Amino acid sequence: MRWSVLLIPLLVAVLSGCATNKVATTVNVDTPAVYTLDTGDVVRVTVYGDETLTNTYTVTDKGTIAFPLAGQVQVRGQSITTAERMITELLANGYMISPKVSVEVTTYRPFFIEGAVGTAGQYAYVYGMIARAAVATAGGFAEFADKGSVSVYRKVGKTVAKLKIGLDEPILPGDTIVVRERWL
Repeated sequence: MRWSVLLIPLLVAVLSGCATNKVATTVNVDTPAVYTLDTGDVVRVTVYGDETLTNTYTVTDKGTIAFPLAGQVQVRGQSITTAERMITELLANGYMISPKVSVEVTTYRPFFIEGAVGTAGQYAYVYGMIARAAVATAGGFAEFADKGSVSVYRKVGKTVAKLKIGLDEPILPGDTIVVRERWL
């Protein structure tokens, strides 16, 4: 009995030292309605009427694809529709009469997951993927995972935003998902 009287105030003092008053730097960022290309995406460019120009291209670290006749085409940050228009305009500028171009993503850049999951690492993104599916892809939650604490680090413009998301919210290619461990 005496020990519990002494132990309770000591326990309260120790645990209060664990408290923090740091404010998380979370930002509300809407999931973009239009997908934009970035490094690591693989796109198939189809030029109707000229099969020699139809091919698959990987977006480089510089954000470009090496397209025949047009050279390096800057596609980073561009939507699929904008990339189609850019390539069409480049081909129409002295190479083809009224070219018809189609661009589609064949392989999205990967997402990354770390923390309290089965196997942290880099994984292939599937269009429309939600956080719950990403965790499942990484082997599920680890034993001590805090299932209510899933953060996503997402590139927004030239900065990286930290987002607190629910398990049924969408993720994007290039996202880094962090699953925290629970304390008890």
